Amino acid sequence: MARISILGTGAMGSRMAMTLLAAGHAVTVWNRSPDKTESLVAAGAQAFATPRFAVTNADFAISMVRDDDASRQVWLDPDTGALENLPKHAIAIESSTISVAWAQALNQACVSQGISFLDAPVAGSRKQVEDAQLIYFVGGEVAAVAMATSLLKTMGSVMHHVGPAGNGAAIKLVVNTLFGVQIAAMSELIGFLQRCKLDINKVVEAMSLTPVCSRAAKIAADAMVARNFAPMFPIELMEKDLRYFLKTAAASNATTPVAQAAQHVFAKAMACGHGDDNITGLVQLYDRYGQSEVF
Repeated sequence: MARISILGTGAMGSRMAMTLLAAGHAVTVWNRSPDKTESLVAAGAQAFATPRFAVTNADFAISMVRDDDASRQVWLDPDTGALENLPKHAIAIESSTISVAWAQALNQACVSQGISFLDAPVAGSRKQVEDAQLIYFVGGEVAAVAMATSLLKTMGSVMHHVGPAGNGAAIKLVVNTLFGVQIAAMSELIGFLQRCKLDINKVVEAMSLTPVCSRAAKIAADAMVARNFAPMFPIELMEKDLRYFLKTAAASNATTPVAQAAQHVFAKAMACGHGDDNITGLVQLYDRYGQSEVF
């Protein structure tokens, strides 16, 4: 079995670590808030105070953190960064949702240290990682992908090798942008239904049976109607992903008016105090405020 370091044990990283422990791997962990590693230590993991110490003997080091800044600190912090102490045979794997520019820069940093790198973000949430049903989008060299395939399939049911480093990040941003656009549209439509005084439950049920409504949009609509805003995928994280997508698109001179509109709505929700709510909380913009007050 492999020696694996999980750097960042939030909602996803902790479940990845548990899955790997259950599969018999030797797992070391680090988290910025050490208390979030306690259950993993009880399950057999070994916790360390810094990413640098956590990867000392690793075959694979997997980062699962919030954004570019957190990823940069995990790997390259001059005092605690993991990359400087990662064994030369090891593979650095970034599974966070990060920008394409940072994925490419991190790859270059790894290459300069003689370390193989994969950007391997995932589609799926807590239940999918618990059930080993994540979908991986992997960018990197073929040899590194081959070495990491067995490990990644411990946590995922599908793995797409999508080309060089940075491509995984690009596809993950495309997937999340598609999701964000659907959430923004559904919240607006439910706001419309509310103001028209229609039976929202019946309309959502009927709409969900049509071929134009995706399963994800249906689940989100049900949560909006049920007023379920418990944070699984917070508004502020979706807004971050949309910004990363727009930044990448701008660098490529791509035209993205729909994504820009969606990012604007999520940013407005944050400005109105809903950033910590689940993305389904976007609907609150339409039932707590007049449209002219917000937009």
